[in-house]
Amino acid sequence: MKKIKWLIWVLVLVAAGVGIWYWKFREEKTTIVLNTEKPHYGTIANTVTATGTLQPVDTVAVGSQVSGTITKVLVDFNSTVKKGQLLAQLDKVLLQAQVDQINANLQQAKSNLVYQQSNYERQSNLYKVGAIAKAELETALYQYNAAKDNVNSVAAQLSSAKRNLSFTNIYSPIDGTVLSRNVSEGQTVASSFNTPTLFSIARDLTNMQVQASVDEADIGNVGKGQRVIFTVDAFPEDTFSGRVKEIRLQPSTSANVVSYTTLIDAPNSDKRLKPGMTASIFIYTKEVEHALLVSASAFNFEPDTVLRKIYKVERHSGSPPDRRDTTRHKRDTSVRTTGQPSYVWVKKDSALILHHVMTGMTNETQREILSGLSTEDEVVTGYETLKGKAKAKSTSPFMPQRPGGRGGGGGGSGGGTRPPR
Repeated sequence: MKKIKWLIWVLVLVAAGVGIWYWKFREEKTTIVLNTEKPHYGTIANTVTATGTLQPVDTVAVGSQVSGTITKVLVDFNSTVKKGQLLAQLDKVLLQAQVDQINANLQQAKSNLVYQQSNYERQSNLYKVGAIAKAELETALYQYNAAKDNVNSVAAQLSSAKRNLSFTNIYSPIDGTVLSRNVSEGQTVASSFNTPTLFSIARDLTNMQVQASVDEADIGNVGKGQRVIFTVDAFPEDTFSGRVKEIRLQPSTSANVVSYTTLIDAPNSDKRLKPGMTASIFIYTKEVEHALLVSASAFNFEPDTVLRKIYKVERHSGSPPDRRDTTRHKRDTSVRTTGQPSYVWVKKDSALILHHVMTGMTNETQREILSGLSTEDEVVTGYETLKGKAKAKSTSPFMPQRPGGRGGGGGGSGGGTRPPR
């Protein structure tokens, strides 16, 4: 009986050991899952990012050419004005007094001219009959000519004084909107050394422009006429569009960073954009529409020993791409017309086949395929290993990867921020 009990305990311990080994130490079933995608048509673009400030296309600073005290201000901020409209008036008393004084001097000069003319004619008649010497006639002629010149001089002074008097009325030089008003009634304006700015008027707020600052590393790719989109903090959900209008050659340096001012047209028919708003800008330096695209991670994939045990690997399919092949889909003429040779792996049934391709543009997340693939191909971008319910990547996170090289296992997609469309 004791031997039977002992045998039973041995069997129980063996069964327990087998159970523990089965649940704790047995190898879990491993499943290899390929990550694939089919090439698709879309738009690919390279962009340059920048920040800028919105401003009116044409702004005029209205000032005063004479000094005086402001007696009337007839417009305010945001007022819509027409060309020739009266904006403000200065005190006219002193300037009007100058006009009156010079006018009186002119009348006196004219009276003197009449007298000197009469005296000259009388002396001329006396000289003809020999009653006076020639010297007296020449003296009368000199006084007569001096009187005429004096009339012309005083008349010029009167014209200048009247002109200065007219400057006491400040008129709008353009049709537009008053952006700023820098004076109030009773304020004294002094224009001795420089012309003070009384008003700032924007010509047309329905046609704005963005003054962007583009880094020297990016300015070489920016050109006139390129498409631009931008956002402003006031309307974070909306995207506004424009075109590069001008790249100014005068550089600016801040913290050892050289940048160039780039002007961008910004239509503003609804007047939502306001002067001074900060814009986040994307300049499309190169753009291709209806391009055949594949993820950039497909070009980093290379079958390793794990996949070679499962799939048949064929390293050659077709012939290497012809470097002279310039066939492209609908594309922008600013983009270069030659491609670069490369290759990707395509899954077909239980085989992985190497495909030679010609690539065009890349934006770090996708590449343009010029030839070598179709929308029916299954391009491998990487793989994953599944163990039971756990999911693990095939490559170690501590393994260094070469940028743009061919890593083993599953390559990840490239980074980069995609601008709003």
